[in-house]
Amino acid sequence: MNKNVSAVGFDFEEKQTEMIDKKLERIKYAEDLIIDLIVKVKHEKAYKFDINVNFRWGEQAHVAADDFDFGAALNKVMDVLDTKIKKAKDKVQEK
Repeated sequence: MNKNVSAVGFDFEEKQTEMIDKKLERIKYAEDLIIDLIVKVKHEKAYKFDINVNFRWGEQAHVAADDFDFGAALNKVMDVLDTKIKKAKDKVQEK
C-alpha cells in the first residue's frame, strides 16, 4: 500500500504527523487490498480531510470530514474510511 499524506496551505506539526500515522494503523488489516491511499489535509477555518483509496480490484473510494479540531476531524474521517473499506471488502468477497 502506497501512502501519500500531504498538507495543503500549512505544514504539519510533528504531533499531527504522528497522530495520522497512528490512526492509519487502524486500517492495517486492509493493506493487501489497497494500492494507493492519498490523504490531503486543508486548513482554512477548519481542518478538512480528503482521503482517496484505490483498491486492487479497480474500485475507488473517497471519504471526507472536517472539524475545527485536528484530532476530531481525523477521528471522523477514519471512522468513515474504516466503514467504507469493510463494505468494499465484504462486497468483493461476496462475488
